[in-house]
Amino acid sequence: MNDKPVEIVIAQERLRQASYSFNLALIVTALSASISLIGAGLLLSGKVTEGTFTAIGGMTASVRCIQFAKEANDRLDKTLADMKDEN
Repeated sequence: MNDKPVEIVIAQERLRQASYSFNLALIVTALSASISLIGAGLLLSGKVTEGTFTAIGGMTASVRCIQFAKEANDRLDKTLADMKDEN
């Protein structure tokens, strides 16, 4: 059985999840930037419809991933504040 206090276990789990969230957001943002560049290339090559949809899709995914990472960071800040209040 685990000898750590429940609060510490919860804090460690939140840290782990925040780390995974950040890494996922970073990877997806890089992929979204690549998709946006492909969309820009399609726009420049004259394929306006395909380029527009591709660029918009890439930007939308990137914005959502940034929000996801920010939410994870906010949860970490709240956990830190809660831990300081307890001490």
